[in-house]
Amino acid sequence: MAKKIKLKISSRLLRKKMRKQSFSAKKRCRFESNPDLARDLDYKNVDLLRGFLTERGKILPSRVSGNSNFYQRKLARHIKLARSMALLPYCSWRR
Repeated sequence: MAKKIKLKISSRLLRKKMRKQSFSAKKRCRFESNPDLARDLDYKNVDLLRGFLTERGKILPSRVSGNSNFYQRKLARHIKLARSMALLPYCSWRR
């Protein structure tokens, strides 16, 4: 009889496999589910816009934030406008 060879699975591949198997809820667009929040989307509403920036000042991608294409483009436009008006930073000052 032939001897069965058991292959080793690297820890990276094992984590990837577990991630695929684990259940995670689908991300929902915050603006589509809450019309009041969509109405508040404006370049002057710095507190809302700051929630969609990283610590380094980059705009969060829609795959992370869960926004729809329409609201992600609108959000990016308002963030860029707020940056040009000096309401939001272009980047962080810490190194």
